[in-house]
Amino acid sequence: MKNKTWNKITDDISYDISLGRLSPGDQLPTETQLASQYKAGRHSVRRALDVLAREGKISIQQGRGTFVLETQRLTYQIGKRTRLRRNLIPQGVNVSSLLISADRISAPEHVAKDLLLNSGAKVIESQRITSANELPVAFGSAYHCSERFPDFAERRDVLGSTTETYRSYGIHDYMRKHTSIYSRTAKPDEVKTLRQHSDVPVLIVSAIDATIDGTPISVSRVIWSAARVNFIMEHSDG
Repeated sequence: MKNKTWNKITDDISYDISLGRLSPGDQLPTETQLASQYKAGRHSVRRALDVLAREGKISIQQGRGTFVLETQRLTYQIGKRTRLRRNLIPQGVNVSSLLISADRISAPEHVAKDLLLNSGAKVIESQRITSANELPVAFGSAYHCSERFPDFAERRDVLGSTTETYRSYGIHDYMRKHTSIYSRTAKPDEVKTLRQHSDVPVLIVSAIDATIDGTPISVSRVIWSAARVNFIMEHSDG
């Protein structure tokens, strides 16, 4: 029976989360408090919390404590016209995007090739973290030709969306030209940024967006938490 104590702790906390007794953002009792409550050893408590973290239900933050996460898995449709806010807002999600950095750099070889630029051409590299209901779900980089979009990152911050930013440059519609997705184990910095368990994999989404006539306007590489998103591939214009 003693060996099953961790299982009871896991089940009880999961049940409380499912009933709404524990809400996203709530802090769980400390390991010492849980050990006392269940008359269990610290090892059993840690095992229970580890299972919950792997399931994406809680976040163990060193030095801060253990917190309940938003357990809703987002649905994200990828098709000819893929838009972040159009995907998430109808699901009742509060979407926010934080600009981490924006630099004018020489285009990496693959970026220059995908944007049909000359080798060494300058691009704007923007790095952002996207959150849903204040929980990080993705982060990554987008590249734009600096000659055509010299202040893209700054306009994007002011206007609030990529679609509106393109409109400010006279581009009123654009489409997804290419998407590739693969999964792998999360790196330590990704675990920290996404506030997820180290055993939860990430999904790497690489994309090229283009104007209606097929001219590439952006290349992006975004890292998503696999526990927080479900991608649906659309095969029609919609």
